[in-house]
Amino acid sequence: MSENSREFDRKMMRLALQLARRGQGRVEPNPLVGAVLCRGRRIVGRGWHGEFGGPHAEINAIRMAGGKARGGTLYVTLEPCCHHGKTGPCTEAILAVAIQRVVVAMVDPNPLVCGQGIRRLRNSGVEVCTGVCQVEAQRLNRPFVKWITTGRPYVILKWAQTIDGCVESRGKSKWISSAASRSMVHQLRGRVDAVMVGIGTVRQDDPRLTARPKKAMDLRRIPRRVILDSYCRLPLTSRLARSARSIPVCVFHRRGFGRAAVLRRKRLESYGVQCLAVAPASEGGLNIREVLQRLGGMGCTNLLVEGGPKVLGAFFQARLADEAWVFIAPQLHGETRGRRAVEGIAPGAGAGIRGAGIEQVRRIAEDILVRLRLAAGGARPMDLKGNDIIDI
Repeated sequence: MSENSREFDRKMMRLALQLARRGQGRVEPNPLVGAVLCRGRRIVGRGWHGEFGGPHAEINAIRMAGGKARGGTLYVTLEPCCHHGKTGPCTEAILAVAIQRVVVAMVDPNPLVCGQGIRRLRNSGVEVCTGVCQVEAQRLNRPFVKWITTGRPYVILKWAQTIDGCVESRGKSKWISSAASRSMVHQLRGRVDAVMVGIGTVRQDDPRLTARPKKAMDLRRIPRRVILDSYCRLPLTSRLARSARSIPVCVFHRRGFGRAAVLRRKRLESYGVQCLAVAPASEGGLNIREVLQRLGGMGCTNLLVEGGPKVLGAFFQARLADEAWVFIAPQLHGETRGRRAVEGIAPGAGAGIRGAGIEQVRRIAEDILVRLRLAAGGARPMDLKGNDIIDI
């Protein structure tokens, strides 16, 4: 194959990756997939997976191409499926219209596929080329890869801090980041499956934890509100409890607590709050790994953690975070009693930050956003470059 042909393949795959991003926040827990169908060097079909349960990217591209699909080349960001799920196998649709060549960015890590789709096409005489823009495709679908291989969601930690690393004065709560930064957080909330905080944040701030982006198009899903609350202390008067019947609220509490806490749990459940018991952690609090496994079992692929310093510290200590968004405001706290952004990490451990890399540095109004890629425990870190994991 000539260099011109290889460059054309990369160009078409990059277009397919752009199309795939259009499904972000709408297709999860399915992966983001885009497809481009060409006859020679002419594009005759484009498609992406647009919503969970809807047609896959390949099907949409084939439908757009119609009779022009025959003998063409299909560029697809993820290996075509070969099993029956909510839709039929894409491999059979490809064979039915006699597509001659399929270019695949990455193999599907789903055990139901994982190379079988490629073998099905090759065994039927279709030329299959793999690995074109593979790194970009893996980066795009990091949440899906994490969820399908570990059963846990992709975890994004988020906090705002002053230049000297403080998030608040003791016992006081006020905005640190700018309105533009807070608007970006609402966009991010509108594309994840769940938003998590600890009971301390709830009792202090009484947050709604809802996604309220300025543009309606940025609200792609309604995130579940998740509270780490060992003894079911979520106030019935809180905005979370009072809105639980309209927007899901899930409280994770300790397994085997006392009678008073059992009564509090029953009252919360009467308000529509889902209460789930997990094991306590050896150092106190809740077993975060079990919490993540339970969320993964509920189909949660993306989790945004907006907790206070202790919750953030627990994720770092357990090495269970994949990414961090840090909004740094041009302020100096200057108080010795100001709380630091992250607490509870053993001295010198560096547990959660080992293997971290800067993903992006960006100015948001007067703030600076630093995005870190973390090496989460239990998932193989990918040596990736670039930014915009979540395209906002």
